[in-house]
Amino acid sequence: MKIHVINTGNFKLDGGAMFGVVPKTLWSKTNPADQNNMCSWAMRCLLIEIENKKILIDTGIGDKQSEKFFQYFYLHGTDTLLKSLNKINIPPEEITHVFFTHLHFDHCGGAIIKNDSTLELLFENALHITNKTHWELANNPNSREKASFLKENFTLIQKKNKLTFIEEGEWIKNIEVRFFYGHTAAQMIPIIKYKNKKIVFMADLLPSIGHIPLPYVMGYDTQPLFTLKEKQMFFKEAVENDYILFLEHDYKYECCTLKNTEKGIRVNQFGKLHELLDK
Repeated sequence: MKIHVINTGNFKLDGGAMFGVVPKTLWSKTNPADQNNMCSWAMRCLLIEIENKKILIDTGIGDKQSEKFFQYFYLHGTDTLLKSLNKINIPPEEITHVFFTHLHFDHCGGAIIKNDSTLELLFENALHITNKTHWELANNPNSREKASFLKENFTLIQKKNKLTFIEEGEWIKNIEVRFFYGHTAAQMIPIIKYKNKKIVFMADLLPSIGHIPLPYVMGYDTQPLFTLKEKQMFFKEAVENDYILFLEHDYKYECCTLKNTEKGIRVNQFGKLHELLDK
């Protein structure tokens, strides 16, 4: 197995929305805001080469939406999905599976591109992986999430017969999938066995190191009290098993591990994925 970190660029979101009821005086210690109260966030993905498969986990925001759409998100940085794939000499046609943790636009938008005015699959040979519960929500969203599910990001996948639903449990050898419901219904979190360790792609269950304290729950979460329970249970497991938590949105750090302290569970180690794997 080989694992590659795929950086797709950075964007900005309102700090208050990202931390819910937590006051700015607290969250700004780890995530400083600009003059408009916006914080920078990464859109960091993983590519796993295993046996004859090349599996891309999430795809970032893409670039096909309108200028008006992107003016709300302040895209910055030089990384893109295609540039990052090119750095490791893997063209889009070699990707066999695109695994979506969920179908909010900043996680799946890069999978479909616009060629002139025509929408096309970037990964035309890949199966695109989600689950039935989340797919039904994305196609019939509640009012709270409607702005996050953009149908131009995923309906073409079904039309091209490249859509596959999976269940919880072992998906393929060395990759287990768990479903979580606090952020959105049936968000899929993959747990990857690698070098006698487990790497967990945390998606929006843990967007950043700044979200480790249990009450630090995003305002975007549809069921924040449920997120609180899910974090508490999973963090306990992560501490006991020394999981490496891969952070999709943390602007500075790719990964972290957790530890118990008198104040509750807090960050233990943090840094790049290869650094934590070597410790």
